[in-house]
Amino acid sequence: MSLRVLSRLDTARTQYCHFKAIIVAGMGLFTDAYHLFSIAPITTMLGYIYYDESPHHPIPHAVESAMLAVALLGTAIGQLIFGRLGDLVGRRRLYGLALMLIMAGSIGCGFSMGISKGYILASLGFFRFLLGVGIGGDYPLSATIMSEYANKRMRGAFMAAIFSMQGFGILASSVVTMVVCKIFGRSYPPSLNDPIPKKADIAWRLILMLGVIPAVMTFYWRMKMPETARYTALVENNVLQATQDMERVLDMSDCQIAEGHCLQPSQSSYLLFSKQFFLLHGRNLLACSSTWFLLDIVFYSYPHLQSEIYFMSQHDKDTADTVFDAAFKVARLQAIMACSSMIPGCIAAFFLIDRIGRLIIQAVGFVLMAIVYFSIGVPYDRYWQHHPSALFILYGLTSFFANCGPNTTTFILPAELFPARFRTTCHGIAGAAGKAGAIIGVVLMASLERRVTLIIWGGICAAGMVGTSMFTKETRGTSLEENED
Repeated sequence: MSLRVLSRLDTARTQYCHFKAIIVAGMGLFTDAYHLFSIAPITTMLGYIYYDESPHHPIPHAVESAMLAVALLGTAIGQLIFGRLGDLVGRRRLYGLALMLIMAGSIGCGFSMGISKGYILASLGFFRFLLGVGIGGDYPLSATIMSEYANKRMRGAFMAAIFSMQGFGILASSVVTMVVCKIFGRSYPPSLNDPIPKKADIAWRLILMLGVIPAVMTFYWRMKMPETARYTALVENNVLQATQDMERVLDMSDCQIAEGHCLQPSQSSYLLFSKQFFLLHGRNLLACSSTWFLLDIVFYSYPHLQSEIYFMSQHDKDTADTVFDAAFKVARLQAIMACSSMIPGCIAAFFLIDRIGRLIIQAVGFVLMAIVYFSIGVPYDRYWQHHPSALFILYGLTSFFANCGPNTTTFILPAELFPARFRTTCHGIAGAAGKAGAIIGVVLMASLERRVTLIIWGGICAAGMVGTSMFTKETRGTSLEENED
């Protein structure tokens, strides 16, 4: 049975359905980033409310790390579970479920209740774990759906556009936090000697619950999306249904689809994790997992040092009068980083990835990150700790290189290299490995001495460059079926 419909997908001109898929899938990443990164100003507020925080006595590191790690643990579990189920029951059937978990987790975080500090924080941790499971489920599904919808000429750019929503999600969470803090802070007396600010307890809940809005806006469109043609044709072996679904999506008729180049369905029947699977795909799975693991150790741990260096360079670093002022400054830092490095890096990746290739920009990104970290870390005690403003700019460069390189490509490559019946599973495994690295980063790396941390980060980035050399092929300009062969 010929699979001309897949060939037509690869050669289809860019049209409305592709941009709609970017928005629908991208809003998941937008919501994910909103919640994963909004916790930084939230923990600042929690410190003031429950730990009598002042600029000199921050929230305990163990509590802050736990709030980050519990969501990352949920994300890893969600990637594994939804990744496997995405290959067993289909991408579309689970797409709405992942979003419902995100919405339930968002609202639950806002309604974290209890009779004491411990109960409230435990409740918040539980709902952040639930939120993380939904976020984890969204990663392999969004990446795979976009890769299977896209034409091969623009597939990398489309997936980079989806991933860029992470930067916009971070910016949105920062803007919402700043607006809420300004509104609530207008009527609050600016004195650290005042009683615990009850308004702050409402403010942090409101910030978290507002993150449900983009998820609600895209839920209907997710439920209306047809199953991807590649899953229907290659996994369910229903080519007729795949053709009919693509007629609804692509601006072409059935006869035009039938005129495409003839492809034959794969006759392979090897099982997941069988000897043949590892012979054919084990090296790529190891490369995807190891590079994502190494990247996330650095990516999720460096914001902590970045915030320290930023406030070192500010003359008003110890003048936060209220809980709202302190949270506002943390959110402002995240907004600055999103606008100056993360979003520009993603935009650069959008334009480069289908021209230069995934592996080149990933390797170059790792190399440039390693160079900057070594350049900061080795002479840190003699020079850089006395020039925090210049140091902050260099930190911004590492964020740009990450988003123009491995932070984007580690999301894209697992959705391109594996067969359709293992695609979300392998993406989930690679993503879960990344989140394991992230947990190591937020729990262990931030507690090390700063110069040592910087040098270790440089070594990790160098190892990521070596890991990139393990990939068996470049996926630029090739169809997903050619990658499988």
